[in-house]
Amino acid sequence: MAKVISFSKGFRSIVFWSIISAAFIGPGTVTTASKAGASFQLALLWALFFSTFATIILQEAAARITIASGKSLGEIIALKYQNSSSKLSWIVFLSIAFGCAAYQAGNMLGAIEGMKLITVFSPKIMTVGLALFAFAILMLGNFRSIANILGIVVALMGIAFIYVAYQTNFSFGGILQSAVVPSFPQGSSLLIIGLVGTTIVPYNLFLASGISQGQSISEMRIGIVIAVLIGGLISMAIMLVGSQLTSEFSFAALADMMKIRMGDFGGSLFAFGLFAAGITSTITAPLAAAYVVCGCMGWKADLKSAKFQWVWGIVILFGILFSATGLKLIFIIQFAQITNGILLPI
Repeated sequence: MAKVISFSKGFRSIVFWSIISAAFIGPGTVTTASKAGASFQLALLWALFFSTFATIILQEAAARITIASGKSLGEIIALKYQNSSSKLSWIVFLSIAFGCAAYQAGNMLGAIEGMKLITVFSPKIMTVGLALFAFAILMLGNFRSIANILGIVVALMGIAFIYVAYQTNFSFGGILQSAVVPSFPQGSSLLIIGLVGTTIVPYNLFLASGISQGQSISEMRIGIVIAVLIGGLISMAIMLVGSQLTSEFSFAALADMMKIRMGDFGGSLFAFGLFAAGITSTITAPLAAAYVVCGCMGWKADLKSAKFQWVWGIVILFGILFSATGLKLIFIIQFAQITNGILLPI
């Protein structure tokens, strides 16, 4: 007979796995989903719907394999392909590391953009402060509690988006049809890849593998399914909100729209939620990269391990360097989502 999970255990598991939702609902999701809505209305909603269920399947598989074997996804890849493990490890390492570095820049810039909507601090000071904060949290090893707290803030932003999305003029039938019937408007191909990349997020598979040890398969499944479904619902609501934009897409335009719908509180909630989404992902991206690299290279995946710390430290550094390129924020974020969508099959 299957083991029955109590309500309290199930709820704790959902909260625990919300770190995955918090990791993929970053500035990239806000940017890509809302821009898709602004450009094509709900024509690309199916890409988010598909990606949400693909995320559940892939996350569950990665976590289940680790729980059953006691080995991380990176270690399993190296064992499975022992004859060519060195070459394959380097391919996986370079793909994920480059993707995480691109994501990291978008996460940091997105968090800074959120703060710029409500503060007057210098972006350079905020960049350094954000990097130091992520560094300190990862050094202390308290990333889970911090991610959960910020995940709650992201959830509050999600409630705001769902509230605004509920007030749109789209019928339930129209939304359902857009979610299950694929369409490919001209010029939408890169956005479709970006929507897939920002939801499934390749490095999150390794993050799920790294944090799943110690849970039962039943607890893991309940947590992943509900947490990812909530994250997918928020992403779809963001697209509906973006479809209401009548001006050129920008974070400021989105904040103004939230103000119109909810008053000044809506604009402030969006700004702080964007900051929370960015800073949560700023912590989880380097962490996931460390799990990937250490697993594939046969190193010990321990928070106190010097090699583990070197990996996430380098990702944070690359995020700072990407952020300092002077490229437009929206371009960097879209580049990160498209890059990870392309790298996902690898």
